[in-house]
Amino acid sequence: MQAESDLVSRSILSVSSSQTGRILARALLGFSIATATVTVTVIDASAAGPKYAGIVIDANTGNVLYSENADTLHYPASLTKMMTVYLTFEALEAGRITLDTPVVFSRNAAAQAPTKLGIGAGRSVTVREAILGIVTKSANDAAMALGEMLGGSEEGFARMMNDKARALGMTRTTYRNPNGLPNTAQMTTARDQARLGIALREHFPEYYGFFSETSFRLGNRTILGHNRLVGSVRGVDGIKTGYTRAAGYNLATSVKVDGRSIVGVVLGGASTPARDNQMRKLIADYLPAASTKHIASNVIAQVPAATPNVQAASARMADISRAKIKNDGTTEVADSSPSSAAAFAAVAPQSSNPLLAAKPVQRPAYDEAASAGSSDDADEDEVDTVTTASTSKSDTKLVKLQRAEKSEKVAKADKAERGPTGWVVQIGISSSKDGATDLLDTAKNKGGKALRSAKPYAVAFDGGYRARFGGFEDQSEAMNACKALKRAGVKCWASME
Repeated sequence: MQAESDLVSRSILSVSSSQTGRILARALLGFSIATATVTVTVIDASAAGPKYAGIVIDANTGNVLYSENADTLHYPASLTKMMTVYLTFEALEAGRITLDTPVVFSRNAAAQAPTKLGIGAGRSVTVREAILGIVTKSANDAAMALGEMLGGSEEGFARMMNDKARALGMTRTTYRNPNGLPNTAQMTTARDQARLGIALREHFPEYYGFFSETSFRLGNRTILGHNRLVGSVRGVDGIKTGYTRAAGYNLATSVKVDGRSIVGVVLGGASTPARDNQMRKLIADYLPAASTKHIASNVIAQVPAATPNVQAASARMADISRAKIKNDGTTEVADSSPSSAAAFAAVAPQSSNPLLAAKPVQRPAYDEAASAGSSDDADEDEVDTVTTASTSKSDTKLVKLQRAEKSEKVAKADKAERGPTGWVVQIGISSSKDGATDLLDTAKNKGGKALRSAKPYAVAFDGGYRARFGGFEDQSEAMNACKALKRAGVKCWASME
């Protein structure tokens, strides 16, 4: 063995210095490539799945009270809208817009996937209504409309968002759109979202109260909110929920009680109940540890207000308003919610946290169907087939396949639920099946004998559910039933199916 060792030593020493240099250079190059590959792999792995991340920050001191995977990259989903609202508050504070400024919906804004307010292209709401639509219903169309107004375009507003993120110290966040619909480049961390949550409270105390709203009126509709912790957990005053299949169930929460103040963020939850329960536990565990004294910290930067390109955006929106637009997008789009169990199975993050790994509590059937007040955690599986500015070509091909599969499923479901043929009486449409059923029950009670033998059913279509009665023998019977309904104050029409 000693002879072999001496031989190896002599062989190494006999190699020229130039050869040694080349060998070392190749070795170092290989090591560098291997290291770079490992780094990229780690980032991609953390970005691709909804592994749980959480953080709790003492808003009075900036101290981190709890942290788990707080700097791991995640898809933000609707937490993105926190930055959209931040920039809107900034424009309000600077006097560039007012709460009554009209926000015109472009074709792009009106076409955003649910959840949404369902405002048609060329129509408008006020800035106040757009903000309320975002903080309660998590309206993707309202967020896009605000972004286009302030930034001139989706891409222009994304640049504003990224500039502001850097100014606030959100070093690992990248924005691509105003609403959080899926985009492979749009990433964030729990720590960055906590920074943003604190910035919203600290920089805009006069407007932050919007996040405490649980409902608002829009025309003749009452829009209900999704944040189940507001009003049910003492001291919770907002901030934002979020969900897509790729992101999991996200939540940023602000709490103020007896001088103590914390902001918590949970990303990649397994379900709405699991996510909410985890946040309740974090509040209970860490709020008592928070300080009652406000101490200046560098958790967020005090940044000067940016200048949105409101004039350019207003000019572009004026052109849209003057254009002759076929306004067929004014009805509210369906917002169907998957069950808790189905959503849990779709996400299934790996986490040592028992609250996020446990099977969620099954909600009652009435809470699983969508309505004007259902959760944006039900942003439909459809949102994961939406792409925006920076989506790659390979992702676009996948999107087309997903859409084709979904269209086939919808067609089969529609065929299965088509209901009776012949003469039918339609009494209205609803964004949810339960809503259509309620319309039918009300109508049947008012219709009396005319609907005694009629069969109530709901037919799914692209914009919701049609509430209908079938089983009429002929046109005359259907018309008579409709007349009886009209006399009872129920609008309807009869037709051949």
